[in-house]
Amino acid sequence: MPGGPPSSTSRASASRPAEFTPLALGLGVLIGLAMSVANVYLGLFAGMTVSASIPAAVISMGVLRGLLGRGTILENNIVQTVASAGESLAAGIIFTMPALVIAGVWADFSYWTVTVVAMAGGLLGVLFMIPLRRPMIVEDPDLIYPEGVACAKVLQAGEDSGGGGMRLVFGALGLGLLIKVLTDGIAVAAGALAAVARLGSTRLFLGVTVSPALVAVGWIVGFNIAALVFVGGAISWLVAAPVMERVLDPNGAMATAELASAVGKEVKFLGVGAMIVGGLWSILQIRHGIRSGLRQTFGGYRAAMHGAEPPPTERDLDRRWLLLLVLATTLIVLLLYQHLTHTFGEAVLSTVLMVVCSFFFVAVAAYIVGLVGSSNSPVSGMTIVSVLLTSGVIVLFGYSGEAAILATMGVAGVVCCATCTSGDVCQDLKTGHLVGATPYRQQWAEILGVLTASFVMAPVLQLLHHSYGIGTDAHLPAELQGHSLAAPQAALFASLMQGFFGTTELPWDLIGWGAGIGVVIIAVDQLVLLPRRSSFRLFVMPTAVGMYLPFGLSVAMLLGGLAAWAATRHLPPPARTDARERGVLLGSGLIAGEAIAGVLLAIPVALGVHFRDMLPVSDGFAQALGAVLLVGVVLLFLRSTRSSTPSSPA
Repeated sequence: MPGGPPSSTSRASASRPAEFTPLALGLGVLIGLAMSVANVYLGLFAGMTVSASIPAAVISMGVLRGLLGRGTILENNIVQTVASAGESLAAGIIFTMPALVIAGVWADFSYWTVTVVAMAGGLLGVLFMIPLRRPMIVEDPDLIYPEGVACAKVLQAGEDSGGGGMRLVFGALGLGLLIKVLTDGIAVAAGALAAVARLGSTRLFLGVTVSPALVAVGWIVGFNIAALVFVGGAISWLVAAPVMERVLDPNGAMATAELASAVGKEVKFLGVGAMIVGGLWSILQIRHGIRSGLRQTFGGYRAAMHGAEPPPTERDLDRRWLLLLVLATTLIVLLLYQHLTHTFGEAVLSTVLMVVCSFFFVAVAAYIVGLVGSSNSPVSGMTIVSVLLTSGVIVLFGYSGEAAILATMGVAGVVCCATCTSGDVCQDLKTGHLVGATPYRQQWAEILGVLTASFVMAPVLQLLHHSYGIGTDAHLPAELQGHSLAAPQAALFASLMQGFFGTTELPWDLIGWGAGIGVVIIAVDQLVLLPRRSSFRLFVMPTAVGMYLPFGLSVAMLLGGLAAWAATRHLPPPARTDARERGVLLGSGLIAGEAIAGVLLAIPVALGVHFRDMLPVSDGFAQALGAVLLVGVVLLFLRSTRSSTPSSPA
């Protein structure tokens, strides 16, 4: 196995439980391909993807231990590591590549362009994260990586011979799956509770998403982060939105739904501005970690030459493999950009921008997902930054036209895939660190997952484009029109491209206001809260995430954060730890159930089978049932964490 020469440590590792087995790798690839296909559709349809790590871990335990009567915790960890690579790649591709179709640059998806962008971005996301593993995942106590912790709890619960933790996880999994089916499958319960409140002539758009997974994420990240996400949403929807409403609809003539859509498109640019500031601040904050990671990457040969080798649980991918793969990937991307632009100078410039943006946004994403989790990482916001930077530099060098759009989106595609994949790698390596896995084996598993999933992206995109239309269905026969997939992130990037290389004007004033808000947040945190050693801190990126996300998601996360605070604030430290652990197990099951249901529900929809009208109910009944389900999930967290449990996963 690549990763280091045989040694006494390697021989000792032979006594470790089975880990990097053909069965685990094969099962991981199969689950990963299924997750990739489902997430491509879901992302284009709803603008979001479902996490693959926990569902893959649960499926792995069911197959390896339930059906085959074998399987170790390390094998199950390898399965979820391979499988989760497909989900992260799907997000990176669907956020960017469809923009070329929407903007009219492509009539159809180019198979090899999409495949190489996915493969290169995924590989760089894995490779650039490797030198940052120890300083961020192992040594920094402030980066909790909530999904990684949750996945570790699921794997550890699977090893629980007593079955207490496993029953809690699978009971919550069933509940999460049931609620997802009720809301998004047969639609007897509302998936979102929405209301429009009037303040004089101003309409305020309020709501909350009925999602057990979001409540669970709020519990896992804690009250501080959940509250900041909510504050960001309040800034956009309760402060900025009413102002924008008066600008967009001064006479109050627009329909409510139309106005909400128009306002939503505008307020996102506040989040973009704040994300730019937050991204730069994140890079500044982790500069020591980046320096430490680079020192480990380029200075590790001396220890290897003297025969010093870390134990299996601390060994990363061999530096020679790391450098070789980075160089080979960069060369392939250079050839791709040359093919797209037909100009060597523009290809070299695009490649340099790609490498710089990929490295720094991988580092930023690793930091952000450690704070707020992969589900709330502003990948599209960071990709917007790379689009703005790349477009500005390309314009500065005098390039324009279709080649400039292709170069910009080629850079954005690789950067977005790298950023998405790095967030997944962080969570997987955190899981592996907690269960005692071998890092370099996980890293090779991620590479395998990236390589296999890359080949299915273009065919699925092409199929959906010719079946439904992506962003537009003007190319389809009249009888097939009216059901196009919105692809919201790709539509946004297409607008940015048209703003730089066409006639569309970007709202630079809103981006500037968002950046100013980000500066104020940093100043208050550093000058007021940090000197006072306040337990509540202001982090700009969670706030920026809230400014960018729909408000209902922020409210659901806040409910989970409030539940965590209410359930643990009066408990002594040992009992507080027990309650938190039990809540994490409960939340892990809910996340797994909702994610698995989201994947399963995508299959019949992709086949043209719809269940939403099977049991028609009134809007009032659906809203009431949705509210009951949401309140029930919050009460379940409060009730279950009061149970007396040991601090172990059991």
